[in-house]
Amino acid sequence: MTLQERIDSDLKDAMRAKDAARLGVLRMLKSALKYSAIEKSGAEAQLDDAEATQVIRKQVKQRQDSIESFEKGGRPELAAKEKDELAILQTYLPQGFNADELAKIVGETIGELGATSRAQMGAVMKALQGKVAGRADGKTLSQEVQRQLG
Repeated sequence: MTLQERIDSDLKDAMRAKDAARLGVLRMLKSALKYSAIEKSGAEAQLDDAEATQVIRKQVKQRQDSIESFEKGGRPELAAKEKDELAILQTYLPQGFNADELAKIVGETIGELGATSRAQMGAVMKALQGKVAGRADGKTLSQEVQRQLG
């Protein structure tokens, strides 16, 4: 079952269960996936799982930014709504790395490339992007690389 098929199935389940919050998030996600597919190659296009994961990551990032903005603006009720949406979206992402696993992978990559300073951070990040394959966000990855190179 592809990621999009799983989302469609969960959308139908949310309709049957009359789960309005989950239904709204899944409809928004399905719309974002369809829009991305149309951008890619027309109305009948389908995204593969890697492309669908990228769209979901983008939606997750938007929610995280919204939560931060709402909390700074003193709107805890809106931040709570965004957190609920974020939790639903994260169920469709691959399991992320914990801090120890991430530190180990970053250390190994730095060792493989022989990087010794922050000037080589770009090369390390590029190599890591292929290794983590969407299981860690860029901000977390960048912070860990800076910590180990600095």
